[in-house]
Amino acid sequence: MKFLDRYTERERLTRVLKRDDRSAFVVIYGRRRLGKSALIRHVIDDDDIYFMSEIMEECVQIKNFANVVSLHIPGFNRVEYPNWEVVLTELNIKTTKRFTLCIDEFPYLVKSSLGLPSVLQKLIDSRTLKYNIIICGSSQQMMYDAALSGSSPLYGRSDALMRLTPIDFKYIAEALNVDPVQAIEEYAVWGGVPRYWELREQVDNLWQALKEYVFTVHGDLYEEPSHLLMDDMRDIVQASTILSVIGNGVNRMSEIAARCNKPATQLSGPLDKLRTLNLIRREVPFGETEKNSKKSIYKISDPYMDFYYHFVVPHRSLIELGRTEMVMNIVKQKFNQYVSMHWEQICRDAVSGREIDGVCYGVASRWWGAVSKGEMVEIDVIAESLDGRSLLVGECKWADNVDVDRVYEDLKTKATKLPFAKGKEIKCVLFLKKGSENARRDFRVISPDDLMMFGE
Repeated sequence: MKFLDRYTERERLTRVLKRDDRSAFVVIYGRRRLGKSALIRHVIDDDDIYFMSEIMEECVQIKNFANVVSLHIPGFNRVEYPNWEVVLTELNIKTTKRFTLCIDEFPYLVKSSLGLPSVLQKLIDSRTLKYNIIICGSSQQMMYDAALSGSSPLYGRSDALMRLTPIDFKYIAEALNVDPVQAIEEYAVWGGVPRYWELREQVDNLWQALKEYVFTVHGDLYEEPSHLLMDDMRDIVQASTILSVIGNGVNRMSEIAARCNKPATQLSGPLDKLRTLNLIRREVPFGETEKNSKKSIYKISDPYMDFYYHFVVPHRSLIELGRTEMVMNIVKQKFNQYVSMHWEQICRDAVSGREIDGVCYGVASRWWGAVSKGEMVEIDVIAESLDGRSLLVGECKWADNVDVDRVYEDLKTKATKLPFAKGKEIKCVLFLKKGSENARRDFRVISPDDLMMFGE
């Protein structure tokens, strides 16, 4: 698969590394599979040194490092280096021109060499360093402890601090050569994780990929959530339990606590940790703040994790027995309903900070609550214009046959009942799986094809 997106990251990284005044120190981190190593390899050239760390004793790591350096500086590995300070200083002495040293999976080195951050601090602060240094790692917690926390010797010394996030859904259509509707369905499973896209690209279609990689004990992604949690969570049993509960539609704190058989006070820490890792998100109704709202709910934000806890965990026994086709049939029956949840989030993200029909909107969210006479109303997408004069109110449908007129009239009716809509111009929008057929209508319909064009 070709290298996609990351334009901002590439430009920034190149600019920092190519400056002339002094060597640069760069920190890159983010969950596994996001393409951190690919980004680095895309920017560095043949004269730069790339070292992939492994979980080994310090002496073996240093020997391996010296062997890699010797490919660029012949004979560098003929010496036994006692520690990291000596080998990195010697590299500085023998350097005749500026290059970039990239240490990938930096936390693996720190595990066996706790003093390594202090060694790097000393080199950086000396102002005599002749080469750039990039440190990179997938364990967000370990990268934070090693380089980002206030107690780390490297704190505040980076010339560029880059936290990679998932790639925007628009690029998955190009990566997998699929149409916009298929792109939404693919994204609802794989999210914006390039490695998952690479695996999917190797087979003919989505269902074949699920059969080979997910719904089999030998699949590349069958144990993926456990590996992700082990990178950053001390108690992966509790974390997996919480994700499983949320994935099965239990979203309120009190209900999650009851399912986990724990007091709610004991879950606030693990929930906050999962939020920090962007594995879950906390939603509050439009117009309310997380601090003051009593209506907050939790959702799994990472699409693959959501898919896994929706469909793999509940049917693990069948998968272990090799009943792949049975599980696939179950998933196919519920797949549109599952995709619809991610379609809603994609639509909210697309509206946020966007100009639509000449009006600029702020961050979009959901709203749910009671209106007159206790009637409960839910709005899929709602955003206020930056000037405060307008409200965009949207309904999302992911189905092949939709009574568009009825859905639109229902949305208009609900919009008039919103307690905060008085005095504002209401813009009703339908987000539909198939929108082109309704182009002649006098109200706004946004389809997957339209979203692919947003921002262009």
